[in-house]
Amino acid sequence: MSHHPYISVVIPVHNEQEVLEELYSRLTQALDKLGKSYEIILTNDGSTDRSSEILQELHKRRPDQIRVVEFNGNFGQHMAIMAGFERVRGQIIITMDADLQNPPEEIGKLVEAMERGHDVVNTYRQNRQDSWWRLQVSKWHNRIRAWMMPKLKMKDEGCMLRAYSRSIVDLMASTGESATFIPALALTYAANPTEVGVAHAERQAGTSSYNLYGLIRYNFDLVTGFSVFPLQVFTMIGLLISLCSFAFVVFLILRRLIHGPEVEGVFTLFAIMFFLCGIVLFGLGIVGEYVGRIYQEVRKRPRFVVKHVLEKPLVEEVTNTFQDARSN
Repeated sequence: MSHHPYISVVIPVHNEQEVLEELYSRLTQALDKLGKSYEIILTNDGSTDRSSEILQELHKRRPDQIRVVEFNGNFGQHMAIMAGFERVRGQIIITMDADLQNPPEEIGKLVEAMERGHDVVNTYRQNRQDSWWRLQVSKWHNRIRAWMMPKLKMKDEGCMLRAYSRSIVDLMASTGESATFIPALALTYAANPTEVGVAHAERQAGTSSYNLYGLIRYNFDLVTGFSVFPLQVFTMIGLLISLCSFAFVVFLILRRLIHGPEVEGVFTLFAIMFFLCGIVLFGLGIVGEYVGRIYQEVRKRPRFVVKHVLEKPLVEEVTNTFQDARSN
């Protein structure tokens, strides 16, 4: 590759051995049809199957266009994308999952939107091929997210097929955050974002990397990373309960003065106390989420550890290295 590519496609890979061959075939065909120079960066996020071996084989087939980043463990989907962002050479950067639920043939729509002057192109899945419960969870989650974070204009935050300008990607890569949510982070920097609809297909093989716990953590990253809404809500709840508690104490004092000592209502008082204790514990949990993320950031530990990178350097990079060697 004697020049910088026009398009960079960044794909996180985690235990996707069943689909990598088809992904390679369909993705390269779709990009070849665009008639523009491109590169594909595949980040192996600690796969335990044969994904690493297959990625090495794909790199050998097209060393000029396919680059492989190998993690030494599992650091998560968004960190795998960030590792690709730190190494992209193109001007238009596409992200997508490896499971082929978002067809590579849809990339052309994103490139067209970018060439119309948009710096971020988000997508929403049309005619989703997911299970009923997942559709309902996604539907209500998008509504709650829109209510909590109205500034983040996304119809479908779960679709990873997106496009970003190089300037936006450079800004995201420079943040150095230990935990983040890439689509939301991109919107905070975007000047002219847009959305397009893309096709969606059933998962052909393997299982989703997001179990119930993973989805919960995924949403914690989004909410705590881009909103203080939970803290504000809890503050208002705490204020309301405090006012109600004060009014109740005044009522009990007046009742005691009027009727004298009573033993009735002991269990009611216990129930109120347990309720208030539950509210306090819930609030501590919310605060703990934010404090935990602050703790992760101040430690300054590496976000991910790269074992090795398979790539063919640009001619410019080889020339610069040769010139530096001669000057020394």
